[in-house]
Amino acid sequence: MSVHDFTVRTMDGKEQSLADYRGFVLLIVNTASQCGFTPQYRELQELYEQYRDRGLMILGFPCNQFANQEPGSDEEIRQFCQVNYGVTFPLFAKTKVKGPDAHPLFQYLTREAPGIGWKGVKWNFTKFLVDPRGRVLKRFAPNRKPSSIKKEIEPYLPIQA
Repeated sequence: MSVHDFTVRTMDGKEQSLADYRGFVLLIVNTASQCGFTPQYRELQELYEQYRDRGLMILGFPCNQFANQEPGSDEEIRQFCQVNYGVTFPLFAKTKVKGPDAHPLFQYLTREAPGIGWKGVKWNFTKFLVDPRGRVLKRFAPNRKPSSIKKEIEPYLPIQA
């Protein structure tokens, strides 16, 4: 099993197979628009711009399970991210990432890369690094800034500088 075995819903309501991202390094992030970590959108976009041509894809999954910090509709979330942070990486429909109703993708991610002292997703902007074959490599805590994980992403990029 790998991340490529899952299907997720786009903001347009379509089903998207993550197999479409085979060959890319993925950084899968649960996001929120009204969180103290929301400015990380800027660094995620910068990371995406810096490494997308080398095979990095960032996948954002808005989630409203943490203190109702993502109350908007998918369209409101998309607009917020584009207007405030210039986000061009893929954002998916609002997704449950913890608890018994968590999307199977996030159940898988947290099984493969459990947190220290916490198995599920603990808060917004938890990041999961996935290699080009769909294997989960590691998890980064919400307070870990995207700019600080560049050196951990670079070795896995399929196109080296």
